[in-house]
Amino acid sequence: MTEGVAATIVKITSNGQISLPAEIRRRWGVGRVVVLDHDAFAVVRAVPDDPVRAYRGRFAGAGPSSAELRAAEDAADESAASATGR
Repeated sequence: MTEGVAATIVKITSNGQISLPAEIRRRWGVGRVVVLDHDAFAVVRAVPDDPVRAYRGRFAGAGPSSAELRAAEDAADESAASATGR
């Protein structure tokens, strides 16, 4: 099991519904979730009730310059190329 990840087994009703345990609902503090289908498994993620409020100010500030972004992409390209033997 991955550190920091808890597993909980829940039943699926005949209508295809599941109930999230109260501990998880309280910790997430949301009323909606999204289920992401990844073929062999599904991921349940919290969806903020008010996404605008939840993300307001999260990306404040100048952020990286275009030169820094290009350098990071070049480094990633070089790393990928050396990993594949190109």
